Amino acid sequence: MVWRTIFLSPVFIGLLLIIWGGTKAMSSTSEPVVGLNQEEKKYLLHLSRETIVQYLKNGTYPTTQPISEKVKEPFGVFVTLHEHGELRGCIGYVVGFKPLYEAVMDMAKAAATEDPRFPPVTLDEVPRLEIEISVLSPLKTIKNIDEIQIGKHGLIIEKGMHRGLLLPQVATEWGWNREQFLEQTCLKAGLPPDAWKEPDAKIQIFSAEIFSEKDFAEK
Repeated sequence: MVWRTIFLSPVFIGLLLIIWGGTKAMSSTSEPVVGLNQEEKKYLLHLSRETIVQYLKNGTYPTTQPISEKVKEPFGVFVTLHEHGELRGCIGYVVGFKPLYEAVMDMAKAAATEDPRFPPVTLDEVPRLEIEISVLSPLKTIKNIDEIQIGKHGLIIEKGMHRGLLLPQVATEWGWNREQFLEQTCLKAGLPPDAWKEPDAKIQIFSAEIFSEKDFAEK
């Protein structure tokens, strides 16, 4: 399911991020969207890895006890997998509609097995994976593009039956300015690069709290 047309499902494949992420791991530009503490971040990263391993072994999720009320709150979230610095999968919920820890399990499994650009991850690969989680803020529709802050905001552009998304770290990784970021998001939606200027184009921004296993140097 490529997110260039509108679907009713809240699951969106991270193709719009991944293509422009190239083959390099993203930098961890982060906003305190949730205000997760270190233990909560470690818990979610460990849960992601445990989910991938168990799902690949027997098609089930691990049993887990949420460690705080915060990880029970609903947030949009993307899980990104890299292998030796190369992108291996990325899928996310843009809108929070279930507890964060449950969404993380869903997206860890999906990134490992459902990204259509890659074959499913194998158990042999799992030790070589690096997991990154991006927890998203609620979406905000804007009229003035001056509100967009490079390094802080991700973008969603919607026009007609086209919709595209890029996460905040993409613009930072590629050194884009505000207009380039808008243009590339249009391209990811299958639109002309200047479509964001049209009166019927809807521009939304969001920020993300981004953390990965390399932040803790552990798996």
